[in-house]
Amino acid sequence: MNTQKNNPIDFVMIWVDGSDPEWRKEKSEYDGSVVTTANSEVRYRDWDNLQYWFRAVEKYAPWVNKIHFVTWGHLPSWLDTTNPKLNIVNHKDYIPAEYLPTFSSHTIELNLHRIEALSEQFVYFNDDTFLNKPVNPEDFFKDGLPCDTAAVHCIYFADDSAGHFHGSDIEVINDNFNKRLCMKRDWKKWFNPKNGIKNVVRTTLLFPWPWFPGMYCQHTPNSFLKSTFETVWDKAYDALHETCCHKFRKKSDVNQWVMKYWQLAEGKFSVRDASFAQCYHIDNEMFNSLCKELDEKTHAMICINDTTNTEDFEGKKQIVIEKFQRNFSDKSSFEK
Repeated sequence: MNTQKNNPIDFVMIWVDGSDPEWRKEKSEYDGSVVTTANSEVRYRDWDNLQYWFRAVEKYAPWVNKIHFVTWGHLPSWLDTTNPKLNIVNHKDYIPAEYLPTFSSHTIELNLHRIEALSEQFVYFNDDTFLNKPVNPEDFFKDGLPCDTAAVHCIYFADDSAGHFHGSDIEVINDNFNKRLCMKRDWKKWFNPKNGIKNVVRTTLLFPWPWFPGMYCQHTPNSFLKSTFETVWDKAYDALHETCCHKFRKKSDVNQWVMKYWQLAEGKFSVRDASFAQCYHIDNEMFNSLCKELDEKTHAMICINDTTNTEDFEGKKQIVIEKFQRNFSDKSSFEK
């Protein structure tokens, strides 16, 4: 069992209020009105469901040690900042000054280990990821190791995909690890049925490849060791530094997945069932699946991923809010 007193687990959440006029003013001074898929308004528009993230955490993970809420400086009007479990973190509190201001989630994520008083074991959430049913500390860390799903995948590159970030991340991994040695050493983890049959088949078919062509990533909350961030910064400083110098996301960036992949390549993980989490891209095809998920709670963690293909955004947002309200009708102690 994971002893919370000796091995506390923190949650880290990053959030931006895309409607904040002061934030938008500062952003406009740097973006040059250049809009790309990676920096489109979709990345900043608000689903008005953040309070349900806190309600879910309090209901499903009351054991969490601390919640580090990372923002540019703005805060939701309803947030009770006096809650003893809540630590408000401004970008300037932990990100080196040479990288500020930043409007890139990559810079915000790659420096999380610098947050003061952050525990060695922490779970990182984007503001579109939620707990969906009760979870235990052992769902995230076992014997001091992050829980994760391991599989070798091929990367899909497209102008509007995150494949470019995957590519940069995997380049760092291949520069520092020998794929065959990693997989032979930890074959019981890589070929574990809990990774999912499709993942095991892909891993098997790609096993002869001399390097990692890519790794499986669910775009859901990740379990991290703070020491992993410190190691990757030491071993791959140039790649991380270059990314953090970008005010906005660029295709050449590495991102937080490099930390996840590093843990997998290093063998510092405990295998978790692939069905533990699920990402839903909110296009017309997957929206019905998301609604069913919110009703039936099949997976413990979910991502509600907004895309440029989302139609009737306001209508879909209202449906999601109504389902969250039905699941979490009571206010949490994080609300005024």
